[in-house]
This record gives sequence, C-alpha cells and structure tokens, in this order.
Amino acid sequence: MRHVTLNSQFSTLNSQLKTMEQLILKLKEQLIEELNLEEITPADIDADAPLFGDEGLGLDSIDALEIILILERHYGIKIENPNKGKEIFYSIRTLANHITANGKA
Repeated sequence: MRHVTLNSQFSTLNSQLKTMEQLILKLKEQLIEELNLEEITPADIDADAPLFGDEGLGLDSIDALEIILILERHYGIKIENPNKGKEIFYSIRTLANHITANGKA
C-alpha cells in the first residue's frame, strides 16, 4: 500500500513540475512578445536570472509596467503590496511561483 502512495505522490509532483515548466515557458514567450525582445528566444532566457539590472535580461521600469499588465490581463493578478514587487519580479521563476500561488495559471 505504501508503494502505491509513493507512486501517486511522485506522479502528482511530476505533474506539478511539468505545469510549472509550462508556465515558465509561457511567461518567457509573453515577455518576448509584450516587450518586443525580437532577437531573444525562450531558450535564451534563464528562468532564475534577474530580470532587471545589468545581469539577466536588463529590463527597466517601463518593462516592469508591462509585466504588471501581463499579470493583470493573463493571470488576474494585481500587485497589492508594492514592497513585494522586487521579490516577485526578480526572475521568471519568481513570477511563475507568484502566479501559481495567487493567480489562475
């Protein structure tokens, strides 16, 4: 019986990982389209790299506004606490985690 439970838990975890990876890919595609990142492909974007600053994608405050619109339009999420913005907007993965926890992914 324990073996069946572990298989079920593994299957659920595997499904959640696939869903997260699908969401990360979708976010990459949305950022490329909405921010007009024409010479970048989803494979070029490291899900854990910073979105802003000199590292990672090097996005700016105008791009942050576009990301806010993506979250609102596609996932029904409004950033209620601006102090959390830096944490939420750190990387593609942190955006995906926030969407999974708070939106309709």
